[in-house]
Order: sequence, then structure tokens, then C-alpha cells
Amino acid sequence: MITALVIGFGPFPGAPQNPSAELVRRLAKQRLPSLAGTRVIAHVLPTSYAAVNEELPALLRRHDPDAVLFFGLASRTPYLRIEQRAVNKATGFYADASRTKYATRALTPGLPAELRVRADARRLHFAARATRIDARLSRDAGRYICNAAFYRTLHMSDENDRPWVVAFVHIPRPRRRGRLDGKRGRTRPSVEALMRAGGAVLAALVAEARRS
Repeated sequence: MITALVIGFGPFPGAPQNPSAELVRRLAKQRLPSLAGTRVIAHVLPTSYAAVNEELPALLRRHDPDAVLFFGLASRTPYLRIEQRAVNKATGFYADASRTKYATRALTPGLPAELRVRADARRLHFAARATRIDARLSRDAGRYICNAAFYRTLHMSDENDRPWVVAFVHIPRPRRRGRLDGKRGRTRPSVEALMRAGGAVLAALVAEARRS
């Protein structure tokens, strides 16, 4: 039995409703043939540095998953982003959901400057694009909570005797019915389109976990 941990995030300043939370809950309830024999566990992580440093490691140790897939909100981006690395950096400008700002520029001084995704990002990108959503490879996960959670998990995976496959997908804010966003009239994806793409990426990650 493969265990896949699917993690979304709670609200944060500027995003009183975070669609990644509902997405992971719905993904865990899906019954896809490609996920047969897979136990999918959904978890919504508070968007805070304290949760990344305390709740997230405890969650990973408790479930010891074969695959970890994060979904975070990138509200200013109208397409899906498959992240290729996390960086050992934090912004001191934006406060988290608890109104706390990170005190240092490095997430964890002394650790590597960057950690690469523990999955085939191009294969995940292809899986998402196959659902006809606009999905693109992204250089890194930013400098906020998403990046911190991604970095923490990649580091734990590197130290694990049984390494997990780990990936991070940034989703756009889903569109309202019939609404166009952007100067060129580009339409943001619907909730249903995000579900299809999320399910395809999850299935691809689980398939990689089975092979590893």
C-alpha cells in the first residue's frame, strides 16, 4: 500500500480563503483508477512558520509517506506552476497568518542554499498539461511559507533512511464562472480544471513512488 500525503494551506494575509485547502480535501476523496492501492491523506497546514517548523515535521514522522505533494496558492499567477526547487531563504517583508515575520534571511543557517525537487518535475508537468490546463515549470517556490514547507520536507527526505518523493504545485486562484482575468482576457482555470490537473499530478507522483 502506497501512502500519499497531500498538503494544502490555510488562509494568510491577503488570502482569507485559500483554495488549496479545499483542493487537497477533495483530492483525498477522489476514487481514481490510477490511485488504486493508494492511501491518500489530506492535511491543511496553517500558513505560519511555527507550523512549518513544528507541525509539519511531526506530521511527516507520524505518517512516513511514500509521496508528499503540496498545493499552495500563487494568487498573482494565472497558470499552474510545477516547482523545481526550494531555497534556504525567507522574506522578512511579509508576515505569516499569525502576523509573524521571519527573523533571519536563511530558513536554517548552515544547510544547503537550495534543494531540488525529489520527483521528475517534467513528468509532473506533462501530466498536468495532458488535462489541458496551462501548466509551466517554475524555477523555485518563492520565499514565503510555501517555500519554507517545501524546503523543510526536502531536507527531511534527504535525511530519511527511506526517502520520500516530494513535489510542490502552485495553483492560481480559480476563476468565477464566466469571468476573464488578465489584460489579454486569459481565463483562470476553474475549480474542476484544477481538480483534474491535481489528480493527474498526484497519480504521476504516486507512480514514481511505486518505481522508487
